[in-house]
Amino acid sequence: MAKKKTKPSSNTIAQNKKARHEFFIEDEIEAGLELQGWEVKSLRQGKANIAESYVFLKEGEAFISGMTITPLKQASTHVVADPTRVRKLLLSRRELDNLIGKTNRDGMTLAALTLYWSRSWAKLKIGVAKGKKLHDKRADLKEKDWQREKSRVMKSSLR
Repeated sequence: MAKKKTKPSSNTIAQNKKARHEFFIEDEIEAGLELQGWEVKSLRQGKANIAESYVFLKEGEAFISGMTITPLKQASTHVVADPTRVRKLLLSRRELDNLIGKTNRDGMTLAALTLYWSRSWAKLKIGVAKGKKLHDKRADLKEKDWQREKSRVMKSSLR
């Protein structure tokens, strides 16, 4: 009798928590990634980091730089693996034109938010973002602290 494969509880591979702190996220877009075989195997093991990555547009195409995919020793023996290579993002022409317009005209930037599995495809959620000032960051931290304190008070009052 064959064993059933257990599904992991989450499809998320990596998150960029710093992006939500540094930027106001105006819009989110899902993009595919152009990957090599060893990279897919490493992603299946969860060996990715997008904390220091950024998305840029060049000649009408989108790329991500700074994303690290650590190679597995077993999977990449015959290939020279570059963990931080620039990877192409797969977007439709309409999405690319929209992103080009927002970055050039409106002064927005593109931030990688989440790397995850969608069925058997690795997807990257890109945020069209505007940078926060220091006082905005402080206000967000203050709001987060207030929400945490409020939930503690509500929790203790229910007991």
